Parts: sequence; C-alpha cells; structure tokens
Amino acid sequence: MAFPPLLLLLLLLLALSISPFAVVESKLSLEYYQKTCPEFEKIVREIVTQKQMSNPTTAAGTLRLFFHDCMVEGCDASVFISSNHVNSAERDADLNLSLPGDAFDVVVRAKTALELACPGIVSCADILAQTTRDLIIMVGGPFYEVRLGRKDGLVSKASLVEGNVPRVNHTMDDIIKIFEKKGFTLEQMVALSGGHTIGFSHCKEFADRIFHYSKTNPTDPEIHPKFATALKKTCANYTTDRSMSAFNDVMTPGKFDNMYYQNLKRGLGLLKSDHALFKDPRTKPIIELYANDQKRFFDAFAHAMEKLSVHDVKTGRKGEVRRRCDAFNSIET
Repeated sequence: MAFPPLLLLLLLLLALSISPFAVVESKLSLEYYQKTCPEFEKIVREIVTQKQMSNPTTAAGTLRLFFHDCMVEGCDASVFISSNHVNSAERDADLNLSLPGDAFDVVVRAKTALELACPGIVSCADILAQTTRDLIIMVGGPFYEVRLGRKDGLVSKASLVEGNVPRVNHTMDDIIKIFEKKGFTLEQMVALSGGHTIGFSHCKEFADRIFHYSKTNPTDPEIHPKFATALKKTCANYTTDRSMSAFNDVMTPGKFDNMYYQNLKRGLGLLKSDHALFKDPRTKPIIELYANDQKRFFDAFAHAMEKLSVHDVKTGRKGEVRRRCDAFNSIET
C-alpha cells in the first residue's frame, strides 16, 4: 500500500517524536513577528530612542548585558531571572552584580509596551537582541541583521556563569579558550572586544594596574603616564566608593568607533584584559588591523554579533515566552 508523500512525512515526524509545528518554530526568521506582532520593531525602536536620550550609557550597558546573557547557556534572557529561596539565578553571580540597571530597564519597558500591543507573543530574549542592535546603531555602530524567534530559557543558575564569561584578570589563554569553546575565532573575539569602545568600568576592575601592579612599581609602566595619573585621581576613593568608574575609551567614550583599538596602541587601554590583547602576538595583528581600518572592524563586529545573537538559542518547546522577564511562567506570582 502506497502512502501519499505528505502522510509519509507526518508519519516520519511522529516516529521521531517531533511535532511538525516544532520544525517550523525551530527556525529563526527576520519576519518572525510580521503577522503576530507587526509593530514589534517600531515599538522597540521608540523605547530604545527614549531611553538612550535620557540615559546615554544605556547602549554600552545593554551590549554588555546581551554578551553576558548569550555567553551563559545561550541568548535566552536567563540573566533577567530573579533569584528566590530555592534558586540563585545568573543575575546574582559575582560577575553579573555590576550589570547596569538601565540595560535591564530598557528591555522591561519594551516588554511592557509589547505585552499591551500583542500579549504573550514576543520573548524577552528577542527584545534584548533587537534592543542591543538598535542601541549600537544609535551611537554610531554598524547595522546587522537580527533573526527572531528565540524563546526565553527555562534555567537560570548563578553557578553556570563562572568559566563562561571572561574576567578582567584572566590570561589571554583563558579568554581564548572561553571563546573557542563557543565556536568563535580569534578575529571574532577581538571584534567583540571592540564593544569596549563605549561604556565604562568600575575602578575595582583595574585598580591593581594603577595602585598595586608590583612590589617595585605600583603602576603598570605600560599605561601612558598622564592616563595613569588621571586614573589615580579618578579612583582615589574607590575602596570606600564602589561606584567610582572610568570610561573604557577615554577619547570618544560615547561613540561607537575603532578608537578603542587605537587607544591600546597608545597605552590607553583601561583593563588588563584589553592591554593583553595588544601584547599577545596572536591578537596584536588583529588589533593593528582594526585600529587602521574602521570599516574592517565594523564588518567584523557586525558578523560576530550576528553569530553571537544566535548562539545556543532556544526555540519551539525548548523555551517559553515569559509574561514577565524576571520570572519563569510556571512560578510567576
């Protein structure tokens, strides 16, 4: 007995315990919300514009939040989940405690607006991905495509963060291994590091370079002397005021450009890990390339962000569309 082709396909999917709808849902798409939430892009863009204009550090903070989310269990908004009495969530991991409130706020604002326009349709993970891209463009960065259809993750544990997000005191070998484990090349790793062309770092993240470098020299001699003096003044009270900070890019801190790489060559790199990129023979040629050619950096950054944005995404039944970004639907109160 011969079966029609469509029936054969359905039987095969059932035999593999795969829903035919799950096959469709598993694919990300540029037009994912075209029919279910046609105002998605417009609503996000309006929220992003308002937030960035009132709080100019939002772009840098959101880019950092997106990176921290995607590097741990993929781009699934697991970093938004609040801890409770039975679970210590990603957000409360040591590495994530300094993630800026403005970054969380812009996503929550967009989620609130989207729930009014098309309730239960748009995931927090997609909002974070789209918001990050739009903010990067607002501060002068390159455009890149954002494929949509991510679901929000069902797991968020602080214990999963360590070893998946680079620390400022990691060796270059450690940092390279973290990126390699997730499928990123050296060029992509250096391009993503260029995100430090905007934003700031708290003094505690680089204090050892200016106050406690070695027994014989308290300041890293490879930091530009005038820059070191300015940092010491800025961070003089960092042990009592933990909010003290400095711009990652001292020359054009609010503009997304290739100045970050030019700064590294001048001894104006803020973090130990930034300086290591310029000193390591494996990454120095890439630093030189991006410092001399902003278009090459922009092209590489856009490609790396597209790749990062689909890293280990959850689709279909592997996730959910949360009603609130900070709580799983199953335990939402």
